[in-house]
Amino acid sequence: MSELKYNEAMSRLETILAELEEGKKSVDELSALVKEAAELVKSCRTKLKTTEEDIKKAFEGA
Repeated sequence: MSELKYNEAMSRLETILAELEEGKKSVDELSALVKEAAELVKSCRTKLKTTEEDIKKAFEGA
């Protein structure tokens, strides 16, 4: 999966959620969507953690 910006990842997660809520996907499609969503969530968590660390570093000497 190519590196998405945070907002792009969140938008894709919203799209995946809407697709899952429709309930019209096959088991194979569901599996692929859930795997993609898990990777997107992981990516978003990493970006948030990195941003939090960057903010803490920026204010350490202030």
